[in-house]
Amino acid sequence: MPGTNLTRDEATARAALIDVTSYTVELDLTQAEQSGIQTFGSTSTIAFTCREPGAETWVDLVDATVHEIVLNGKAIDPASHVDSRIPLTGLEADNTLVVRADCTYSHTGEGLHHFVDPADGRVYLYSQFEVPDARRVFACFEQPDLKSVFDFRVTAPSHWKVVSNAPTPEPTPVTDGVALWTFPTTKRMSTYITAVVAGDYYEVHDVYEGPNGVIPMGHYSRQSLKAELDRDREELVLLTRQGFEFFEEAFGFPYPFEKYDQLYVPEYNMGAMENAGCVTLRDEYIPRSRQPRSFYEFRASVILHEMAHMWFGNLVTMRWWDDLWLNESFAEWACYHAEAQATSYTDAWTGFANMRKQRGYRADQLPSTHPIATDMVDLHAVEVNFDMITYAKGAAVLKQLVAWVGLEPFLSGLREYFRDHAYSNTEFVDLLTALEKSSGRELSGWAQEWLQTAGVNTISPVFELADDGTYATFAVRQTAIDEQPTLRRHRIGVGFYNPGADGSLVRSDYVEVDIAGAETELPELVGKTQPDLLLLNDGDLTFAKVRLDERSLATAVESLSACDDSLTRALIWSAAWDMTRDAEMTARDFVSLVLGNIGAESDSWGLTAFPGFAAQAVNQFSAPAHRPALRAQWEQGLRALLEAAEPGTDHQLTFARGFAGAAHSDEAIADLEALLDGSLTFEGLEVDQDLRWTLLNNLARVGRVDEARIDAELAEDNTISGQEHAAAARAAMPTAEAKERAWEQAMVDGSVPNETAKQVVLSFMRAGQEELLAPYVERYLADAPLAWDRLGPHRAAVSLEYIFPRVLASDTALATIDEWLATEADGVNPGALRFVKEGRADMARALAAQAKDAPVVEE
Repeated sequence: MPGTNLTRDEATARAALIDVTSYTVELDLTQAEQSGIQTFGSTSTIAFTCREPGAETWVDLVDATVHEIVLNGKAIDPASHVDSRIPLTGLEADNTLVVRADCTYSHTGEGLHHFVDPADGRVYLYSQFEVPDARRVFACFEQPDLKSVFDFRVTAPSHWKVVSNAPTPEPTPVTDGVALWTFPTTKRMSTYITAVVAGDYYEVHDVYEGPNGVIPMGHYSRQSLKAELDRDREELVLLTRQGFEFFEEAFGFPYPFEKYDQLYVPEYNMGAMENAGCVTLRDEYIPRSRQPRSFYEFRASVILHEMAHMWFGNLVTMRWWDDLWLNESFAEWACYHAEAQATSYTDAWTGFANMRKQRGYRADQLPSTHPIATDMVDLHAVEVNFDMITYAKGAAVLKQLVAWVGLEPFLSGLREYFRDHAYSNTEFVDLLTALEKSSGRELSGWAQEWLQTAGVNTISPVFELADDGTYATFAVRQTAIDEQPTLRRHRIGVGFYNPGADGSLVRSDYVEVDIAGAETELPELVGKTQPDLLLLNDGDLTFAKVRLDERSLATAVESLSACDDSLTRALIWSAAWDMTRDAEMTARDFVSLVLGNIGAESDSWGLTAFPGFAAQAVNQFSAPAHRPALRAQWEQGLRALLEAAEPGTDHQLTFARGFAGAAHSDEAIADLEALLDGSLTFEGLEVDQDLRWTLLNNLARVGRVDEARIDAELAEDNTISGQEHAAAARAAMPTAEAKERAWEQAMVDGSVPNETAKQVVLSFMRAGQEELLAPYVERYLADAPLAWDRLGPHRAAVSLEYIFPRVLASDTALATIDEWLATEADGVNPGALRFVKEGRADMARALAAQAKDAPVVEE
């Protein structure tokens, strides 16, 4: 039986048989405010044509109690709804199907999510349909290439706000306290980007007035976040207007829908979703406490990412999920391009290199790596391969494509693509054809090596020096691992860096070249004087690991903070971190590099990311014999950086958070207590509610906080955020009872809200608790095969990834995991098995790094 899965072959056959003329979707949400309510009424009326009268197909509906099915005026037994499908036989040329059912509210972020705000008891609903979950809310033909128009009719409490893809109508009273919203017919779209958001939302409205007309804009949040939305409204409206102005001009096509609402919703699984004209975003993006600039920079990228989807994904949609990568990779590239060109975040590509791209590099070196363009044979394959290769590597590769063909030819090809395929479905070849036409470049070979093969290349300089210090020969060597042997064509910059008059490290020369194969001679560099630092991939044009020659590495370690260019520093930071992960640089040297240079880092993402990477080096990559001393160096170094940071800066906030996470000595623990009670202060550092939870969590980690103290803090912060923080603090406590309870929440109990479970997972495996956590290697292996069924795909993926016992890396633990993979892995859900193998690879990498760090350095 197919279950909730759908294969590509099935979808292709159904699309060849039918076209969907229209949907009318009637939802009855009137009882949503009742305690314990689990279901809502859903009636779908679908008009569709059939190319082969007499044929049969099916319509999709998941987790519902069906009351009535009528096809072309004839009743069908509701019991025919089996295994998420309703079979439809004896089709006519023109068909009308009516399905009346009770569907189930979700508490896990899929379908129609139901949330009660603990701050005030108000109810909020929102839909989340990607990849295949519109069928949890209304009967439909759930595949992206069966586009149609939609009429939504929503009955709900009259004091609510109800928002969908089309402009919101004035509600019509039905009975006392109940109203009906009859939405206009939508533009033609796929089921997965339809949306319904309803509840006691707070709303504000603005407009964008551009050359193509006026676009109404709405922003929505929970009532308990009203003050925060009002505070951020000006910035959010500015970013939205800047996005519209930039994309309409760059894409040469007016915004393709009637209005643009952005709704910040609770307990959201992802960052955001590009529902047409009705974007949902996690409401953590409306922060209640002070955040560093990197937070706001990332929020800007998310806003622009979803807006880019209005053209790429919504106006023109993939035919099948094989091209999901293209949807996400394109939106990811477009959001950083727009951010750098149209907003105040002009160094957005530096932030991309410092954080997002690092996640892409990591993903591409795991055993689960896959080509960017993956063969998605069914929906299960989509679930497994929707990752940072789809997003970060894909965006980096598109950036390489832009460098390869040129920005203007790239945009010209996009404009033709949007014009030719508006409101229809395409495959990647359609985009490639448009880009080949606009650029004059042959791209099928490029696509083969970049999109249909996996793995990351390493590029290194290879040269000989003449007596006068100039290059006598120069080449770029490209390598790949045996398992992923593809050598690719790269467009790269080569930068020469030397001390400037003021002592800063500045670029004195630059060339841009194409490289291919194992070694590419660069005669244009012969005769040039060797610089203090030679940087391959200068400008970050390609997706490749970079190695520094010996002189360049020494200059980088000594003078990283003397380099004025943020992107150059990002590439140097990246090279050093990559060398540490590859056991070519010791954890101790990397930590010293961070402590010596991070205080002068100006890029917000560099400042945020690399202290986190250094903490990983301390706790996972350092040799156990050196770890106590390195932990002390890290703790004391962060304390010194906090003391020296300029008041009120992101540096100060970042170092305060980092110091809390590193604290383990009696002196540091006393500092955390003093920060909490106010007896220790730093000018400009506000210990607000979120920082209080950070301090409390880390005091719980070292056994200085009990249940009563967590309860007392929660009483002062009775919000959903407070509840999540409290659960995390309890998970951090170093007792067997606390760990057992947290494990049950994270890995067994499917009723725990997704975001609460995520915070528990992130707080469970803590450095310094290795003895207490030792039994959880076996426990993880026992429960991993059960997670998909217990928790559902999203919960299972988050839990299995982040609760893997990486902090317990040892030869014994590795052997235990290898034995399980050899004897117990058959039949385990592929998604679960993936996370076991990824964790195993991380553990092996940590052990190699520990071995690199083990030798004693002679004083």
